[in-house]
Amino acid sequence: MAASELYTKRARVWIPDAEEVWKSAELTKDFKNGDASLQLMLEDGTSIEHKLDPKTKNLPYLRNPDILVGENDLTALSYLHEPAVLHNLKVRFIDSKLIYTYCGIVLVAINPYETLGIYGTDIINAYSGQNMGDMDPHIFAVAEEAYKQMARDERNQSIIVSGESGAGKTVSAKYAMRYFATVSGSTSEANVEQKVLASNPIMEAIGNAKTTRNDNSSRFGKYIEIGFDTRYRIIGANMRTYLLEKSRVVFQADEERNYHIFYQLCASSHLPEFKTLKLSSANDFLYTRQGRSPVIHGVDDTKELSTTRNAFTLLGINESYQMGLFQVLAAILHLGNVEIKDKDSDSSLIPPNNRHLTAFCELVGVTYQDMSQWLCHRKLKTATETYIKTLPRLQATNARDALAKHIYAKLFNWIVEHVNKALITNIKQHSFIGVLDIYGFETFEINSFEQFCINYANEKLQQQFNMHVFKLEQEEYMKEQIPWTLIDFYDNQPCINLIEAKMGILDLLDEECKMPKGSDDSWAQKLYNTHLKTCSLFEKPRMSNRAFIIQHFADKVEYQCEGFLEKNKDTVNEDQINVLKASKFDLLVELFQDEEKATSPTGQVPGTGGRTRLSIKPDKGRDKSSKEHKKTVGCQFRNSLQMLMDTLNATTPHYVRCIKPNDFKLAFSFDPKRAVQQLRACGVLETIRISAAGFPSRWTYQEFFSRYRVLMKQKDVLSDKKLTCRNVLEKLVQDQDKYQFGKTKIFFRAGQVAYLEKLRADKLRVACIRIQKTIRCWLARKKYLRKRSAAITIQRFTRGYQARCLAKFMRRTQAATIIQKYQRMCMERKRYRQKQAAALVMQTILRAYMARQKYQGLLREHNAVIIQKRVRGWLARCWYKRCLVSLVYLQCCFRRMKARRELKKLKIEARSVEHFKKLNKGMENKIMQLQRRIDEQTKDNRSINEKLVSLETSSTAERERMRGELSRLRGVEEDAKNKGNQVTLLLEQLEKLKKELSSTQKEKKTIEDWAQTYRDEMEKMVSELKDQNCSLKKEKDDLNRLIQEQSQQMTEKMARAIVEKTQQLETDLNEERSRYQNLLTEHLRLEEKYDDLKEAMVSSNVSKPGHRRTDSTHSSNESEYTYNSEYAELEEGSRAAEDVTRGIDTSLTLKLQKRLTELEQEKQSLRNELENREDQFQRARARDDVEFKKARGAELEYESLKRQELESENKKLKHDLAEIRRSLLGNAATGAGAPGSPAYKVVLEQLNASCEELEVRKEEVLILRSQLVSQKEAMHHKDEKETMTEPSAYVEDVSKLKDAGELKQAYIGLKDTNRLLEHQLQTQRRSYDSEVESLRGELQNVKEENNRQQQLLAQNLQLPPEARIEASLQHEITRLTNENLDLMEQLEKQDRTIRKLKKQLKVYSKRIGEMGAGQTEGQTSPGQMVDEPIHPVNIPRREKDFQGMLEYKKEDELKLVKNLILELKPRGVAVNLIPGLPAYILFMCLRHADYVNDDQKVRTLLTSTINSIKKILKKRGDDFETVSFWLSNTCRFLHCLKQYSGDEAFMKHNTQRQNEHTLSNFDLAEYRQVISDLAIQIYQQLIKCMENILQPMIVSGMLEHETIQGVSGVKPTGLRKRTSSIADEGTYTLDSILRQLSAFHSTMCQHGTDPELIKQVVKQQFYIIGAVTLNNLLLRKDMCSWSKGMQIRYNVSQLEEWLRDKGLMVCGAKETLEPLIQAAQLLQVKKKTDEDAEAICSMCLALTTAQIVKVLNLYTPVNEFEERVSVAFIRTIQTRLRDRCESPQLLMDTKMIYPVTFPFNPSSLALETIQIPSSLNLSFLTRV
Repeated sequence: MAASELYTKRARVWIPDAEEVWKSAELTKDFKNGDASLQLMLEDGTSIEHKLDPKTKNLPYLRNPDILVGENDLTALSYLHEPAVLHNLKVRFIDSKLIYTYCGIVLVAINPYETLGIYGTDIINAYSGQNMGDMDPHIFAVAEEAYKQMARDERNQSIIVSGESGAGKTVSAKYAMRYFATVSGSTSEANVEQKVLASNPIMEAIGNAKTTRNDNSSRFGKYIEIGFDTRYRIIGANMRTYLLEKSRVVFQADEERNYHIFYQLCASSHLPEFKTLKLSSANDFLYTRQGRSPVIHGVDDTKELSTTRNAFTLLGINESYQMGLFQVLAAILHLGNVEIKDKDSDSSLIPPNNRHLTAFCELVGVTYQDMSQWLCHRKLKTATETYIKTLPRLQATNARDALAKHIYAKLFNWIVEHVNKALITNIKQHSFIGVLDIYGFETFEINSFEQFCINYANEKLQQQFNMHVFKLEQEEYMKEQIPWTLIDFYDNQPCINLIEAKMGILDLLDEECKMPKGSDDSWAQKLYNTHLKTCSLFEKPRMSNRAFIIQHFADKVEYQCEGFLEKNKDTVNEDQINVLKASKFDLLVELFQDEEKATSPTGQVPGTGGRTRLSIKPDKGRDKSSKEHKKTVGCQFRNSLQMLMDTLNATTPHYVRCIKPNDFKLAFSFDPKRAVQQLRACGVLETIRISAAGFPSRWTYQEFFSRYRVLMKQKDVLSDKKLTCRNVLEKLVQDQDKYQFGKTKIFFRAGQVAYLEKLRADKLRVACIRIQKTIRCWLARKKYLRKRSAAITIQRFTRGYQARCLAKFMRRTQAATIIQKYQRMCMERKRYRQKQAAALVMQTILRAYMARQKYQGLLREHNAVIIQKRVRGWLARCWYKRCLVSLVYLQCCFRRMKARRELKKLKIEARSVEHFKKLNKGMENKIMQLQRRIDEQTKDNRSINEKLVSLETSSTAERERMRGELSRLRGVEEDAKNKGNQVTLLLEQLEKLKKELSSTQKEKKTIEDWAQTYRDEMEKMVSELKDQNCSLKKEKDDLNRLIQEQSQQMTEKMARAIVEKTQQLETDLNEERSRYQNLLTEHLRLEEKYDDLKEAMVSSNVSKPGHRRTDSTHSSNESEYTYNSEYAELEEGSRAAEDVTRGIDTSLTLKLQKRLTELEQEKQSLRNELENREDQFQRARARDDVEFKKARGAELEYESLKRQELESENKKLKHDLAEIRRSLLGNAATGAGAPGSPAYKVVLEQLNASCEELEVRKEEVLILRSQLVSQKEAMHHKDEKETMTEPSAYVEDVSKLKDAGELKQAYIGLKDTNRLLEHQLQTQRRSYDSEVESLRGELQNVKEENNRQQQLLAQNLQLPPEARIEASLQHEITRLTNENLDLMEQLEKQDRTIRKLKKQLKVYSKRIGEMGAGQTEGQTSPGQMVDEPIHPVNIPRREKDFQGMLEYKKEDELKLVKNLILELKPRGVAVNLIPGLPAYILFMCLRHADYVNDDQKVRTLLTSTINSIKKILKKRGDDFETVSFWLSNTCRFLHCLKQYSGDEAFMKHNTQRQNEHTLSNFDLAEYRQVISDLAIQIYQQLIKCMENILQPMIVSGMLEHETIQGVSGVKPTGLRKRTSSIADEGTYTLDSILRQLSAFHSTMCQHGTDPELIKQVVKQQFYIIGAVTLNNLLLRKDMCSWSKGMQIRYNVSQLEEWLRDKGLMVCGAKETLEPLIQAAQLLQVKKKTDEDAEAICSMCLALTTAQIVKVLNLYTPVNEFEERVSVAFIRTIQTRLRDRCESPQLLMDTKMIYPVTFPFNPSSLALETIQIPSSLNLSFLTRV
């Protein structure tokens, strides 16, 4: 395809960038051949010109279509290159939060640096059994693929996990091992899968450390082989380690730590058991403080040590060994703190009594002198002599550190060896899966020997990886019969040869180590001389002579030669080792004794138990002294690596490449530079290159047809899809080399899928434009028509409005003219009236002024006279007041003198208590002052109140006096006018009076002023009180309103609480049911395990001639199994199940036999005790019956009399009521209900008669009582007379009795008589009260009836005659109906009473028959009355032809169970016979056993039935028809036991005949519970059976199958569908699911299953469908699209339609699909704005937050017209949903089973009508 066709305008390309590595750009101009540059526009809008390389003319990489971005498999990308891979990983990691991606056969795992909830047990169960391409990428998918291939291909597997430090290798390996441990389980008694997982914390503690790149970096490589048996269950494991970083023990760089175990010990040094280690903080030891980072954020070293110790214990390393290990580790820390000082330039010394060296020697059990000697000295051996040489301080320090490293390495190997011993079992290993956790390619600023070995190992692994990828590609092409052409790929064999070949780097290094004076410099020169000119991969740095460069497959690495020889030799002072070997510490001696044995290259002893491959045999021929230094580290590592490669080549490898996204450990942060470096180093890009060199894109013919159907014309579509695809592809792509047709797939070159997608997008774009054009035209025309119609409407309304406005204006004009006329008239009239009024006012004012002037002159003269009078009186009063004041002053002075004297006395008294007052700090003064102030205020208030009262009284009196005086003065004035001759005298008196009046007025004014002040104050106080009152009222109103609101809220809250409580109770009930049913399931599992154990024991006893001993109680257990021993057997089964987990051995068998014997003995003793208790109970009951009959005689007579009395009264009352009704009916038309009417008189007469009758009855009762008492006394005395030993006459007088015994008996008899009389009196009183109440009630009813009759009569009189007759008839009908109902209710009560009495009579007759007449006579006491013999009651039985019972013989019971249960075929019974026939037959047999009162027969029949049903279900539990059939029959049998139990609650729906068939002798309530439990077990087995049938159909039918053809577009799958995966056995559709559901439903209906039970089964079915579908949706990115949401909703609608057709819409099944429905809606709704987020939050109530976010993250557009969900929108959703209280679990629990209930469903089938067909072979049953 020409470049001009691809590099067109708007095409997107990748260009190199210094910061982001690759940057996206878009062409703004078409590219033409010959152009030297491209015109591009970046995503930020910047326009640039990209110049092409003038030599290569290589165009930039094209970008994939958006629909391919974010694919699960990188090989599904159309353009396979580095920027496409990097961008796809970034989009998945940042936008979708997906850390796993496939790259062909490689799983790329990016470390999220955050804890994710995708590793739970539910996720493991979801991936278990799935094909690798069916689910989203995951480490569990790789583990499942390895497990599946191991089981299918019978070939060992390997999972190779690689990556640089901090990329997550260890965690990935840990999760892979957890997956194997979960899905496989173990067969041994030691729980190996737990031990395998327990090895992880141990190895992390001793082999992991904090580095600058990773807080938990593995500083060694390990290969764990997990062994499996023939059933592919874990039986053991073995671990091999590689290249432990020993230098970390003695040195750590900045921000790094030593191994975790050291810090764990230091953090736990405060524990009592660690006091002997003499540890302290990690900062106190040299080996733990060099990195200056002793603490890891978020890690508690104390808890980690506890976890490590628990793991040690689980692996069998006891506490003493653990303390020994910790002792060695503490000794290493103390050794690092041993300070070595210079003695001189060539020697050194350790100061005496060094604290840390002393602690080291004590911990390892060596002498201080020896250790200090050989830390500073060493031996030199010659041929004849041995010299001791001193060491300089530097060499001594290095020797100390070498010793510490050597001890730690030995300890590490010892732990690995013991871990392997704990993981090895004695079961033969069939196959294994190896998990390789090894370091990735490393390059630092300074690279040394460790990096060289690591990169060497990665070269070997990369070579193996390349060969495997090449092989898989070749196999794929050959399988599809595609012409195979050799693909060129990078071969790193030259680099490997450079390192390991003869005269290679390792050989030269070993040779230099053997030289006496070998050095790093001489070794570097040898390397230069040997390889610099001969090997192109070897280079020498320009500026260094002590380094070399190797061109590895990932990058060039420069190695510094310094330290290579020392690290390769790994020497340690032999004298120091000898000192340690002589230690008294056993564990240390054991560590160094291992050197005398042959070891693997890593110093480990591989396990032998269960291993079949690659075991390493020890070489015993080597000498101890030479072995320790003969093998260098490089040689050991090379041999170990070769062994590892041989192992990997012998297995099927699976690759996991871990990527570290950034160097700062930021969560979900992606650094493109670091990612590209690792992608290049780990081989992912090499895989891409190999795939891109061939045909990377592969489509099946069906996928191609579905995806590109839009590019075909109708005539191109043929019946043969393969031929159709071939024809269309030849037309679309002209170049035949761009694709190849295989057998099942079409292979495309790189870029062809993108070209086809471009054609498809163009075609869809043209179609969209046409659709848009048509829609827009239709919308525009519709809008135009709406506008036109609106314009016409507006015009019509506007014109009408204008006309109305004109008419309104004219009316207003006319009205205004009239208003103006009347307004002007009113104005003139008003003006005239104003003038007239003004004239009158002026005249009035003038006349008034003249009159006032005249009046004022007269008034002045009169006032002058009054003033003179008042002044004279005032002067007299002033003289009086001055005198009075003088007198008061004299009194005050005298009183003051007396007060001063009194005060002086008080002061003297106060000084005596002054000290006390000082001590009390003036408190008393304050208290007294306050008290005095309070008293003064109280007195003042009291005096003021008194003054106020007196003043008010005096002022009132004065005012009255003044009023009287004024009236008198007026009379005097009148007299003065009449008597002119007395004027002078009167004037003098008047002057006096004026003076008095003036003084009174002044006093009055003073009083008035005071009163006014007081009134103001009172008014102010009142106003304040009113304000307070108002505020209080307001507060009261507020409080009332608040109380009302609170009460309303409380009411609502209580209502909600009641609803919530009800829901909670229902939930608790369901949980309790579920828990109980789960316990039943566990019990069934334990029973099955117990049965298997017994079978295994029997088979083992048969197979082993020396062990033929069997359980002596086994037969008795089988034959005598009863319900009474049910719980004992449950306990026994649980104990046996626990013993199963511990293994099967002879001692266990003997224990079980002994336990069974004990249980049988206990059962027999309980039976004997029960029989004894029953005998005692029968004897006691017989005695009680005799005494009861004697004491009950009188009471029975009294009851009979009372019954006769009540019957007579009842008849009389009925007669009276009938009379009243007749009288009322006779006088209905004449208003007879009024007082004085005949009906009213009849009622009164009847009431009086009733009262008289009541009095008569009272007298009769008293007479009867006296007769009864006399009869009782006579009977009592007769008994006394008969029981006396000597005959004597009866004497009435008590004083004539002979002795005290007779007196006592007489007293007791009299007391009994009195008690009886009291009882009878109380009983009679209660009966009398009840009769009176009943009569009152009757009277009240009669009154109410009378009133009602009167009302009816009054109403009827107002009606016309016809309506009156109709109303009276209607009333009479109503009355008669009510009476009939009352009579029917009474009849039912009597029937129930009769049935109850009959049942009691049956029981009594049965007991009397059992006791026998002879036994009754033998037990008759001497005092028994002769005239009252006890006769047995004979109950007559109505003989019928058939009473619904079946009789069988005891020996036919096994035949009955065999023919009716074990050998019955459900299919024939369900089709030909009535549903539930076996249940009816068994119940009829049970009825006969109950009828003959054979408890043993009842017990054995029920037990045999239950055991046989369990047996047939165990045998055919996978057959749905069988399980459904016996579920139906078990429920029917349970319903029959309830229906015929005799309980009224279950007999409501029975016929009279069915009530006669009730069980008479036995209460089987306990057996009903057992059968209910059996029904629950069958129900759960039915659900599991259905789940096994539906499980393979659900995902294919609900998700994968296109029910609506053409809606969902298929996207390329890459290598997801691997050839190694299990091939599909068939494609299931939604119709398959519906057909299967219909088959289930029809089968259950044919078997007669209860409708309610069918509803519960269907609800469980739909829950399984919804849960499995939703779980797969949440784990499959390719299923989360808009079109798939439409498919799911359509499928759900079809399921709802099926429910509607079957009438099951109300069973709750639809609600179980709600999460799936909401997930489908979530895929289809708009996902952009905040309103959309709010709508999603309110819509998805059945989904958890984790599920909603997961669906949004997985949402993938299938077409270019869809948009992805933005990260900001997802964060908005998370913010809105963060307040939800819900489980963080992502997946639904598919194993959850709703608790089942069995509602009572009585049968209408009569037992006597059931016919037994001859096909059942039950001829031995006899109808009774």
